[in-house]
Amino acid sequence: MKVITDSQKIKEVLSKGIEEIIEKKSLLKKLKSGRKLRIKHGIDPTGPKIHLGRAWQFLKLKAFQELGHQIVLIIGDFTAQIGDASDKKAMRRVLSEKEVKENMKDYSRQISKILDMNKVELHYNSEWLNKLSARDLIKLSMKFTAQQMIQRRNFKERWNEEKAIGLHELTYPLFQGYDSVAVRADIEIGGSDQLFNLIVGREIQKMFGQEPQDIITLKMLPGLDGRKMSTSWGNIVTIVDEPREMYGKIMSIKDELIPIYFELCTPLSTKEIKEIGRSLEDKKVNPRDLKAKLAKEIVALYYGKRVAEGAEKEFNKVFKEKGIPKEIPVFRASQKKYLLPDLLFKTKLVSSKGEAKRIISQKGVRINGKTITNWKMKIEIREGMIIQVGKRKFIKINIKNKK
Repeated sequence: MKVITDSQKIKEVLSKGIEEIIEKKSLLKKLKSGRKLRIKHGIDPTGPKIHLGRAWQFLKLKAFQELGHQIVLIIGDFTAQIGDASDKKAMRRVLSEKEVKENMKDYSRQISKILDMNKVELHYNSEWLNKLSARDLIKLSMKFTAQQMIQRRNFKERWNEEKAIGLHELTYPLFQGYDSVAVRADIEIGGSDQLFNLIVGREIQKMFGQEPQDIITLKMLPGLDGRKMSTSWGNIVTIVDEPREMYGKIMSIKDELIPIYFELCTPLSTKEIKEIGRSLEDKKVNPRDLKAKLAKEIVALYYGKRVAEGAEKEFNKVFKEKGIPKEIPVFRASQKKYLLPDLLFKTKLVSSKGEAKRIISQKGVRINGKTITNWKMKIEIREGMIIQVGKRKFIKINIKNKK
């Protein structure tokens, strides 16, 4: 594929969702040269599902792929076992090799929802990091000082609050930086929380006589609760969520998040997104209608237009018409009676019995349309009964071994 150097297309790619560019003059020169650039992006498999915050970075990579450049994707199977400290207020749990392998086994399929994986150069950073010796690590670390590492905002906060900072955490930027050397990156793309790590990559490339990569940092997508979207916080929408669940989660976001979700989660142009922002600010449109458009755009991106229309109909049926979804998961009960929190936990409508008690007390549980508020109640199982938790979770009960 021929590299596209059209100024307007490059301007769009370098404006939508961009936080910072280092070095912009060098980057523009490269993009207009007609040379096929090696654009690096790394992802650590810290969870098995890719959420919209990570998917947004792949959407930006897709824009560069469509300009004809070479995407070099690194799955950090080595670095995930250290843990990136970027934007973390405490030492994160170290993942085992087994957990990392389990998390990343479906990554290629998920990423292929966005990128043409046949044209992606895919690596696992254990390919080269497993070969580094203690001498190599010392050589890398000699370029940097302890003060440089500790002065990172999150480390500085943890230091002042006397929270532990692991020595292994200080090695993470060195390894991520060495990734850039291994793949000879021209450009690296990452979230704005990755800026320190990306700059370290430039310095390590210089050590090895390579031209330093230019850097593009991207805006961070807020999660459903307004904080940064993060697997560890559970405030996520994943690109493999069921369409109805994905649609419903998007409809639950706060009104003020609508513009940034359009910007980072949809293929709409910068011009269209600005118009949406103005209409919301001027109160010319109902925020709910915008969220419906947003939810439909996002579901269509990962499942197609027809599925998105179906998800919209199901949502409206449940929330506008107070109906029940057409397709409901089935739980086959093996007992005649259950304590209500036990039943909710066994049907996976809640993640714990404590959560079940809380939701029941808050009038969030309905059985066959009737609200249940007593968590000590024993439920007599009846064939076909419908249990609803919150607004979006339903399950149908069948009696096991019933003839």
